[in-house]
Amino acid sequence: MRNLLALLFFLALACGPVLQPPSNKTVAAYEVPLHTHDDYRRFLSILDEAAKREGYHLDHRDGGGVEPFTINASIWRGDDEESMAHAMDFEDRIGRVWITFPLGENPAQSESFRRPLMAKVMDVWPSTATLPIMPNGAIPLTHDLVRTEEGYAVRESAASKYEERGP
Repeated sequence: MRNLLALLFFLALACGPVLQPPSNKTVAAYEVPLHTHDDYRRFLSILDEAAKREGYHLDHRDGGGVEPFTINASIWRGDDEESMAHAMDFEDRIGRVWITFPLGENPAQSESFRRPLMAKVMDVWPSTATLPIMPNGAIPLTHDLVRTEEGYAVRESAASKYEERGP
């Protein structure tokens, strides 16, 4: 059930605005290229080690060929009290795992967790790229992104879809 809720939350972020507490707003997102089963296992191991270091825990599920993803993992603080990170690929980007980080209830604590985790991930997978985060906290749809030297950017032809609109 928890995995289904995490999947729905991630899809909602990708599709448009979702009313959410400020602590859930995405503040950092990356695409990690995982091409082999060993990459997936190592990635999950890195997530698990980082979680345990902070007293958090990792929940994950492999797609197994039934769902439109091959990895769906979340790091939680406490007894699923607060999501610290979520990683998932999807049918339009299998092998390109997006890991997202919320602001968190304690932003300094969230940042001190995120920085060393992503340093390790980027050390192992140097072609990891940043993903743009829109003003509402959403990440643009895969087909609206273009890879640049600095990471991903919103394709010019799609930019107007992601502009902040007034009430």
